[in-house]
Amino acid sequence: MKILLSGSSGLVGTALLERLFQDGHSITCLKRQKAGSDKKIWNTDRLTDDTFDAVIHLAGDSIVGGRWTKGKKQRIRDSRILGTRELVQFLGKLTTPPKVFCCASAVGYYGSRGDTVLTESSPKGTGFLADICRDWEEEAGKIASRGCRVVNLRFGMILSPRGGALQKMLPAFRLGLGGKVGNGQQIISWVSIRDIEEIVPFILAHSEIEGPVNVVSPQSTTNAELGKNLGKILSKPTFMVLPRLMASIIAGSEITQEMLLASTKASPQKLVAAGYEFRDKSLNKTLLFCLEKNA
Repeated sequence: MKILLSGSSGLVGTALLERLFQDGHSITCLKRQKAGSDKKIWNTDRLTDDTFDAVIHLAGDSIVGGRWTKGKKQRIRDSRILGTRELVQFLGKLTTPPKVFCCASAVGYYGSRGDTVLTESSPKGTGFLADICRDWEEEAGKIASRGCRVVNLRFGMILSPRGGALQKMLPAFRLGLGGKVGNGQQIISWVSIRDIEEIVPFILAHSEIEGPVNVVSPQSTTNAELGKNLGKILSKPTFMVLPRLMASIIAGSEITQEMLLASTKASPQKLVAAGYEFRDKSLNKTLLFCLEKNA
């Protein structure tokens, strides 16, 4: 296939780029416009070929790495909504639009829902992230009017040896300062980078899969269980507790509520129904793999 890929330098993009090349696909990486050149986000003028079988859109400003100031929240939103809008408008003008458009999203769409099992048909939750995901998916869906199959990749916490949430946790845990946030019972929907490398090509090959797709392991975990497993592998204690109030002071109340304390139990119903078999179902084995590769 001829594939256009945005966000190729990110955690998921880097892994997918390697995998798709190995599978024999032709990949074109969509680059951002240089700052100050004009008001466009994407440098589509430099594309030597504008005929693609598939588009995988992963780009978006990181939601972590600093407090959610007004400016930061605007950058998070604009990078997703405006970036997707511009890309969809470009694709919509092509003589032959792509057959499939896979656009990143997140299980943040559901908000914090306790231990309720959330499938792709579950309603949107509340909060900044939920609103962003809804608007992001709506922008992506506009290309469907050109006969393009749209897939919204609702990623859970991505476990990878190369970066992401795990790499931000490791310094404290290696110092024996790991533990849990709040009571630690908040549910985390996670997925290994190795499964993502398999899931996206699987979706490209299965035309019956469309709309939102929960890209998460069938086995969720809790904040406390994640910390306990990580500490055990590192042979470090995990007695530390970061109280809600302290987390709010350090990270900000909004990030604390929507990320650190959010409980989201998403189920990969569509992937399972389509016959996808997960490579990494065990949290412990996945953490072992990530740490061995990170060593």
